[in-house]
Amino acid sequence: MTSTLKSRTVGRVTAALLAATIASSGALAIAPTAALAVPAGGYADLVATVSPSVVFIEVTSKVTPASADNAQMEEFMRRFGGQMPQMPQEQARQSLGSGFIISSSGEIVTNNHVVADAQTVKVKLSDGRTFDAKVLGTDPMTDLALIKIDAGEALPAIKFGDSSKIRVGDEAIAVGNPFGLGGTVTSGIISATSRDINSGPYDNFIQTDAAINRGNSGGPLFDAQGEVIGVNTAIFSPDGGSVGIGFAVPSNMVEKVVAGLEKNGKIDRGWLGVQIKPMSDEVASALGYDKPMGAVVQAVQPDSPASKAGLKEGDIILSFAGTQIKELRDLTRSVADKAPDSVEKVVVLRKGAKKTLEVTLGNLAAPKA
Repeated sequence: MTSTLKSRTVGRVTAALLAATIASSGALAIAPTAALAVPAGGYADLVATVSPSVVFIEVTSKVTPASADNAQMEEFMRRFGGQMPQMPQEQARQSLGSGFIISSSGEIVTNNHVVADAQTVKVKLSDGRTFDAKVLGTDPMTDLALIKIDAGEALPAIKFGDSSKIRVGDEAIAVGNPFGLGGTVTSGIISATSRDINSGPYDNFIQTDAAINRGNSGGPLFDAQGEVIGVNTAIFSPDGGSVGIGFAVPSNMVEKVVAGLEKNGKIDRGWLGVQIKPMSDEVASALGYDKPMGAVVQAVQPDSPASKAGLKEGDIILSFAGTQIKELRDLTRSVADKAPDSVEKVVVLRKGAKKTLEVTLGNLAAPKA
């Protein structure tokens, strides 16, 4: 049985561009800057406080080998005289990740990609005890999951911090289970906030140079006060290892998603029912704008909330529920943040004139993991 370390490495999507960017950039090693902010006594007290709440997760899942494509099928038929060889059956696969306890009753936050398709989930505490875990709910769109163990006693829970208050340059401490080594602590700074890495419609990542590797997925990113400000989720990497560019889901988003998973096992999101595209520079210039803004409605789905509200192809959505739409993800997030069946105001620009519409949102069904 082969044990593999599951991780989410988003850099491979644009590997050539990323490799070129890394090769031409001399700004990868920013650890010395982070070192200047280390408290006089180091992080030992903080780590001693939070470590009992960080857990290590082992998942067993079943993997079915992919079916051969038509060309492969023809080649098999030719080679074996019309007799298909026996294909491998389902095989067990093990993957490792991290998580952290958020309630004394044993609720644990981790990444969806850590527990997706799990047959069994085992959680190991910092004191070495291991428990079977139940998956309470998952949200593939933000890559978050909530699981639970029954330890028969109250467990130490970590507090969430306010991710909206973090600043670029603030300290960041990651704790997790990289490569299955067990409790490992790395430190750095907040390198950027509100990062869109094109991994999903709700990208709003915290970027850090604290080392995050395979197995860190689902583990906490702490601030200097020992509060969770993010869930370590992805890295940019040309080879699968840390190059100082890691991403965490901000804690404010995590708290909102976890509350939904705890209540319903899933997340209900508002749904508008439009396809959108950015405003072009030419259109912005023609309308007298200094730069493109808003979201251009490319298509309206039949029988959707947008259709019933009167939105039309070519409309430019300038604001939704009071939120100014500067780029496409502003609209995506604003709609998703609203409850299904809520009534919201939409300001559109139609043939040069502003128009305010009211829309009753539908419910966006989350995709399968």
